[in-house]
Amino acid sequence: MSTASESVIQYHNRTKHQLNAYAKGPESLDWDDQPNPFRRFGGCETVKLPLPGADLSHSFADLDKPERIDPRPLNPANLGLLLELSFGLSAWKQFGPDRWPLRCNPSSGNLHPTEAYLLCTDPDLLPAGVYHYVSHDHHLERRSRFTADTAAKEVYIGLSSVHWREAWKYGERAFRYCQHDIGHALAGLSYAAAGLGWSIELLSETSDTDIAAWLGLDRSDDFVATEHETPDVFCRLHAMPGIEEDLSTLHLPGLSQSAEWFGKAERLSGRHFYRWPIIDEVSAHAVKPATAAERPTLPSLALPQPSQNLPASTIIRQRRSAQHFNGKSPDLPLADFHRMLAALLPNAKPPFSAWNWSAQINIVLFVHRVDGLEPGLYLLPRSADAASELKAVCSTDYVWQTVEAPFEFYRLTAGNVRQAAKTLSCHQPIASDSAFSLGMLARFADNVEAEAWRYRRLFWESGLLGQILYLEAEAAGVRGTGIGCFFDDAVHGVLGLKDNGWQSLYHFTIGEPLEDNRLQTFPAYAHLS
Repeated sequence: MSTASESVIQYHNRTKHQLNAYAKGPESLDWDDQPNPFRRFGGCETVKLPLPGADLSHSFADLDKPERIDPRPLNPANLGLLLELSFGLSAWKQFGPDRWPLRCNPSSGNLHPTEAYLLCTDPDLLPAGVYHYVSHDHHLERRSRFTADTAAKEVYIGLSSVHWREAWKYGERAFRYCQHDIGHALAGLSYAAAGLGWSIELLSETSDTDIAAWLGLDRSDDFVATEHETPDVFCRLHAMPGIEEDLSTLHLPGLSQSAEWFGKAERLSGRHFYRWPIIDEVSAHAVKPATAAERPTLPSLALPQPSQNLPASTIIRQRRSAQHFNGKSPDLPLADFHRMLAALLPNAKPPFSAWNWSAQINIVLFVHRVDGLEPGLYLLPRSADAASELKAVCSTDYVWQTVEAPFEFYRLTAGNVRQAAKTLSCHQPIASDSAFSLGMLARFADNVEAEAWRYRRLFWESGLLGQILYLEAEAAGVRGTGIGCFFDDAVHGVLGLKDNGWQSLYHFTIGEPLEDNRLQTFPAYAHLS
């Protein structure tokens, strides 16, 4: 009988892409049965939010020092702006008769498995209860009403995943991508809150069981069986810094037990032609129990000014996933490159202010065209001992040459690595035509063997780093895109890794995008006005 940790590692190994075979997925896509990207609950009261589209008055660089941003009042308009900039629509695209939405939070395949909920105990803002955010309509659906009283006036935000949305396209590997997207969304929430002068506290000690009960996700009769949601993270919103608050969540179980619930989730797909039971199995093995609270002290780092220091709301709304890169564009300025990498280091700014664990992921870079930097393979360690640990297990052919930079940075080998980057990323030119691409190398076996649920946490961290790169690319006047398709063990082989001690969990690439002029772009919320 396998332990939970062993089962999770077996899932991970089973869902690796190999040079001669891809992880199990659908043999064809049933486009007529693509899951609805917008979850709605029938039978719920809807609460309209003020029209979206308001701007933040601060620049993207101002988010480097969030303590200097005066907090806005917590009211429906600003709450709506927080939700819009975190999870809302950013544009619509159209090609021929096909039209699809883009969102501020990135998602694998633009499938958006992440759902966002509010739990409000502040009657001055909303009647006490649980609310589901519908990004298409920019409104809230009231899922519950609390009948018990509480003296605490607080707002919580919970995130969950609909695994089916990703599994429809990606099959067994989809569980990984859902976890990436939780990291993307958590980082997006942290950035948006900072722009309002607020902050997000990740209540990382909370168990999945409690989150499910508080948000109504354990009400199985309210969901289509194959389209249920699994709880992921739960956060407290701090909108008034310096004011004493009740920081206990002990009142929440009593509130959820007293709640009157409304509505049922509408079906997302009709047929569910393919089924992927291994996703439910690994999800069950990776359930998070209640854990000890962790609130690490983060260093303050001075980041250079971004070259395109636009308003933060502009950067957030213009974020896109590049589909193609200009392989002949000028070299990326070294200052922009340094800012992007420095932003990945743990520091006292969003989104790390909403992250409660020490860094477990380090960055391996395939540098193609960065001004003043020789092409080659590089390492950015994100924790104090990472370089020495990796040097002991990586290929002995690497030179580990220290590179002059505002942070610890190593060249492993010099030379043209474009073909290697392309091949390792499932033969995708986006990994070689960019200025640089990278892999996120996680301290794997130690974490998953200690606690199986940390498997999800490693992917959350990689998604968090991905959202940083998305926004930093925009602030540098270029564009990024996440790469979920890569040949796992081939990447490890290039690095000389021989076991599960370290695993690459997410790839990313940044460069000058090639725009497809055949696509039309339309405003995000014209349909509301």
